[in-house]
Amino acid sequence: MRVLVVEDERRLAVALQRGLQSEGFSVDVAHDGPQGLWMATEHDYDLIVLDIMLPGLNGYRICAKLRAAGNESGILMLTAKDGEYDEAEALDTGADDFLSKPFSYLVLVARLRALGRRTGGRRPQVLRFGDLLIDPARRTCSRGATEIRLTAREFAILEYLGRRSGEVVSKRDILEQVWDAAFDGDPNVVEVHVSAVRRKVDAPFGRAALETVRGAGYRLAADGG
Repeated sequence: MRVLVVEDERRLAVALQRGLQSEGFSVDVAHDGPQGLWMATEHDYDLIVLDIMLPGLNGYRICAKLRAAGNESGILMLTAKDGEYDEAEALDTGADDFLSKPFSYLVLVARLRALGRRTGGRRPQVLRFGDLLIDPARRTCSRGATEIRLTAREFAILEYLGRRSGEVVSKRDILEQVWDAAFDGDPNVVEVHVSAVRRKVDAPFGRAALETVRGAGYRLAADGG
């Protein structure tokens, strides 16, 4: 899942980005209200972690603007404030969940996963391609009765390709969705990870679901290969 963290406390924002990336999320960060609103408008995020007290534009106004524009991303608001009025205002402006600082990182991750399941109703809960099954909610993958163990990054790549099955997806698209928009490393890292996915998902089963389209990118066959 792709996540936007809008948080002006830079140390906290970096810690959240690194922690969530280790959990398999693709994470972008904004440090003020206007930047956060622009990024949430310009890019497609599954989830948004939104601080309330932000320079330039507070979280309440960002949330209200996004909902008014029809944005359906799951929104979890963070605030240093405590009290039922703040929680009520956050929910009234369109947030899906609320967490007061200081918070438990484990609880934050659990709530984001739960929020992803609740707000992902427009997407199939289990992606099926022939005998290949991808379950984003449980983060599991299998061929028939055989479970396939993937790393968090490998699973994120396969899930993204699965959500766009039949389409050719470029390396740049995969980098932006599975790494983050600011990634400036070697784009060939995608080839390394896709090859690892292919070795686990296709090779042992004599399948060819994951195709390389020379000069264009990758495609997951709708029939599972």
